[in-house]
Amino acid sequence: MPERRRAPEGDCNEIMTTMAVPQRIDAQTGTKTCRFCGAGLQRTFVDLGMSPLCETYPSAAELNRGEVYYPLHVYICETCWLVQLEEYESAESIFSNYAYFASYSDSWLKHCEKYCDEMRARFGLGPQSFVAEVASNDGYLLQYFVREGVPVLGIEPAANVAKAAIEKGVPTLVRFFGTQLAKELAAGGRTADLVIGNNVLAQVPDLNDFVEGLEVLLKPEGVLTLEFPHLLRLIELNEFDTIYHEHFSYFSLISTIKIMEAHRLRVFDVEELKSHGGSLRVFACRTGSETHSVTPNVEEVMHDEVNAKLDRIEGYESFARQVKTAKLEFVDFLVTAAKQGEKVAGYGAPGKSATLLHYCGIGKDLIEYTVDRSPYKQGRHLPGSRIPIYHPDHIRETRPDYVVILPWNLTNEIMQQLQFIRDWGGRFVVPIPKVTVF
Repeated sequence: MPERRRAPEGDCNEIMTTMAVPQRIDAQTGTKTCRFCGAGLQRTFVDLGMSPLCETYPSAAELNRGEVYYPLHVYICETCWLVQLEEYESAESIFSNYAYFASYSDSWLKHCEKYCDEMRARFGLGPQSFVAEVASNDGYLLQYFVREGVPVLGIEPAANVAKAAIEKGVPTLVRFFGTQLAKELAAGGRTADLVIGNNVLAQVPDLNDFVEGLEVLLKPEGVLTLEFPHLLRLIELNEFDTIYHEHFSYFSLISTIKIMEAHRLRVFDVEELKSHGGSLRVFACRTGSETHSVTPNVEEVMHDEVNAKLDRIEGYESFARQVKTAKLEFVDFLVTAAKQGEKVAGYGAPGKSATLLHYCGIGKDLIEYTVDRSPYKQGRHLPGSRIPIYHPDHIRETRPDYVVILPWNLTNEIMQQLQFIRDWGGRFVVPIPKVTVF
């Protein structure tokens, strides 16, 4: 078994003694502290200016009202290497009624079905097992376990989204997850063979309470899997638009292992995924588990991160410069198209579009409208920029010269859906990592 490499600064015991409540600001000095380890935050990762909450889509009746903007100023903790935003709005105000429904992406559903098949085979899950997913959304993933007769429980704070899951036959508890809920479930005998957290770890302001709850929810030999965008890929591929207020933290494997170990969890495997522009799927178990051996994958990803200097400040210093270059290129492209009288539309209304458009200063003068498959978003407007959102058929009706793919992580899927724009010479534009025209 290969020796697991750990981040060179700070150990588990040191972090446990400084473990913090959610990120806070000292009232006297104004010093910000890390939401995990409590160390002071001095270093800027990137400052993307001001932006509204990315999943607030104003209706026509709300267009005459103002919107609240918050700083998108991202910091690096030089003790545990957690990259993070301040918490300006509580998770309750952001996620209790949410606009994101995971089931509207066909490629994402295929990804989840494949995951369920793999987990059933690898860990022997069946009718005698119990699977729990935190932030289970509209049942997009658990539906595949239900189909195969595996008992499940979804935990989802957004009542409007949970309703869709329940209608699919996915038992769903409408609650925010944390240590208290995990203890309630454990006391009722509902600990899990598999606990799933897909694209939720970044959305948790009280990181310690959340991860502590994950450990409580696991059976002694149970397995936890977490998927989240990989900080290494975010930097390499210039994915700055994945930074927004609903994402409080950004993770490397280096920082993830520190966080897991502080809560009696051991990372024993990791997979690199293409989803969301490059993600990690981390496998963890309780520290005392003897069932799961550490795979060479852990050492390999750690080696890549150390080579990229993510255990030193040097690995973070160039990001802000490359982000500024991408902004100038995208704005230049749109301004040139406008000068030439060409019509530009968008496809999609993802959360990341709020960061891209606000940082680049783009409004309806440069992108006339966007479209989205979600009925929840159709007839509404992108936050801040007030760009209108239509049904995808609007593209066929208006025949734009360019379609900017805002959820660029779904580029292949969207280009297949919109093949018909080639009938009038329409072209696709992908803005990240740099402007590319297809």
